Amino acid sequence: MELRREAGLWLRELREHAKLSQRALAEKVGLDYYTFVSQIEAGRGRIPPDKYLAWAIAVGMEPAAFVRNILRFYEPGTYDILFPQES
Repeated sequence: MELRREAGLWLRELREHAKLSQRALAEKVGLDYYTFVSQIEAGRGRIPPDKYLAWAIAVGMEPAAFVRNILRFYEPGTYDILFPQES
């Protein structure tokens, strides 16, 4: 759960750096409810993989770098396999 909270903090920083409200981000990534962004930022949810590209674009981050970072938080075992030198 700690990694999920860290992911939420990182995602909030990205959103704030992009000068987006939670509502604006939700609209950009195609979410029906902006409260889902709040849940993710609080560490109580995670971004569905089919939304990774939309989130990366919305916060102005290169998609591969975004996914690489999100894997560190959401799938640390997979991250360690794919990027063993960075663990």
